[in-house]
Amino acid sequence: MIELRNINKTFKVAKRNAGFSEAVKALFKKDYTYIHALRDVSFTIGDGEMVGYIGPNGAGKSSTIKIMSGILTPDSGECVINGRTPWKERVSHVREIGVVFGQRSQLWWDVPVIDSFELIRDIYKVEEGQYKKTLSGLIELLDIGEIVKTPARQLSLGQRMRCEIAASLLHSPKILFLDEPTIGLDAVSKIAVREFIKTINRENKTTVILTTHDMQDIEALTERIILIGRGRILLDGSLSALKSRNSSHKTLRVDYVGEGLPASEQMTVIKDLNGHGEMLIDTDRLSVSEAISYISSRVEIKDLSVVGETIDETVVSLYKEFEI
Repeated sequence: MIELRNINKTFKVAKRNAGFSEAVKALFKKDYTYIHALRDVSFTIGDGEMVGYIGPNGAGKSSTIKIMSGILTPDSGECVINGRTPWKERVSHVREIGVVFGQRSQLWWDVPVIDSFELIRDIYKVEEGQYKKTLSGLIELLDIGEIVKTPARQLSLGQRMRCEIAASLLHSPKILFLDEPTIGLDAVSKIAVREFIKTINRENKTTVILTTHDMQDIEALTERIILIGRGRILLDGSLSALKSRNSSHKTLRVDYVGEGLPASEQMTVIKDLNGHGEMLIDTDRLSVSEAISYISSRVEIKDLSVVGETIDETVVSLYKEFEI
């Protein structure tokens, strides 16, 4: 169980203008600005749950993850994870969590990946038999049998990320924090990583907190999302409810024979050229079936598809709604 109650975090940042004279002035007097990264952040995540933690750059996602993993200490508020306060009981806490930062590596650069795994095993004091069993399962699921014999610096980004995820799970953590785990990966690697995350959540009941700008990751992995903006929690709910909340418009793509697509107050023609067109339907005022009947009464429909708002468009509309 993860519980955050009224977490606040402020960073003090030194600022100065460009130039040598400004650098000299800064030696004697520095100007500071205060960045309120988190403001009264509160939420609860149950055991075995997968949650998407989303928001624009600078919203406070990584700061929250660092507090939950014990790297940062908040200015105020409470964070209790499995009965522990992360920054007060750091040693016992890290035994039960795994962390993957997409832009940072926990693998030693110049040695084979398997040597990094061995060192991580020693750090976490994982029993030899359990380590071999866990490693064997991870190698099979992530398809890294040959990769682990190669130095990390010689791996592609996708190969390295699969090894990073394996490294974070060698001690069988109960909670996995994933911060941009698929950043820069190709389509094949993304699908492999997503399938693996779903597998460990289903089979091991591992709690997964995922932060990413790739909304396809969110859609593929999570049902619940938490939206943060300007350091505040703005929305906490199911992805399906979010989609239905923003599904008042549908796009009809039509191939037809006739004079042209008919428009009305409830239907707007977006594009119409040489028998191919797109229409935007206000489904609060007109159902899709009614729209199709109306169109077919005026032109001969050869092909038709209905397209809803994509997850990226849904999230963008959320950003606009909350002005973040």
